[in-house]
Amino acid sequence: MNDKGNWFKWEGRKAKSNKEALVDPYVSRVVEKYESRSAVGIKKYGTTLERKDLSTLDWLIHAQEEAMDMSLYLQVLIDREKELKK
Repeated sequence: MNDKGNWFKWEGRKAKSNKEALVDPYVSRVVEKYESRSAVGIKKYGTTLERKDLSTLDWLIHAQEEAMDMSLYLQVLIDREKELKK
C-alpha cells in the first residue's frame, strides 16, 4: 500500500502493485490524456491547478464555461448523427 492508502500507484500507464492489479486500458488512455493536458496547461499558464489566485467563484465560472463548450460539441455530434440517419 502506498502513502495515499492505495494498493497501487500509476507509473506512466502501468500499475505497479504488491498485489496483481488489473489495468483498464481505457483508464490508462484517459490518465495519459490528463497528463498531456496538464503539461500543455503548465506550459501555457506557467502554473498548475494548485494556483491560489482564483476564487471559488472564478473556478465555478471556468467550470461552467467548459461545460457550456462541451454541450456545444455534443450538439454538433448529435446533429451530425441525425443527418447521417436521414
